[in-house]
Amino acid sequence: MAFPGYGGPTAGSGYQAAQDPLYGYFSSVAGHDGQISADELQRCLTQSGISGSYQPFNLETCRLMINMLDRDMSGTMGFNEFKELWQALNGWKATFASFDRDQSGTVEQHELHQAVMALGYNLSPRALNCIMKRYATMAGLPLNDFVSCCVRLRALTGELI
Repeated sequence: MAFPGYGGPTAGSGYQAAQDPLYGYFSSVAGHDGQISADELQRCLTQSGISGSYQPFNLETCRLMINMLDRDMSGTMGFNEFKELWQALNGWKATFASFDRDQSGTVEQHELHQAVMALGYNLSPRALNCIMKRYATMAGLPLNDFVSCCVRLRALTGELI
């Protein structure tokens, strides 16, 4: 159950939400309670095309994204939380794309360092190395895992980066 101001609609906001262009994506997968789960979020993000030419977000990343904004601890996301996530995702995707200079669909360790600094963090070379060992493939760190790292950094710092 969503509480007013915590992801669910507030009094009189139903009309405003319906007018929002993002509401179509959200409502196409939301249940009768006006909330979406991790698998519904994954479907929604895939259908919306927010990942662009990159691979769609995996289910674990969708769980992390819901947990990041789940203020009412319901395990689901309301429309207001979804709008906040959408804004963050677009920012993270833009940061990722700006540092994926070779347009390989991945960032390499030196590109990750620059991207994380652009987001306002100064991680040690050892921390960056740990991230790369944990998340990267031989090709580098794909968008899905970059977003997962951003969500985890946000959780560690309490800031929406």
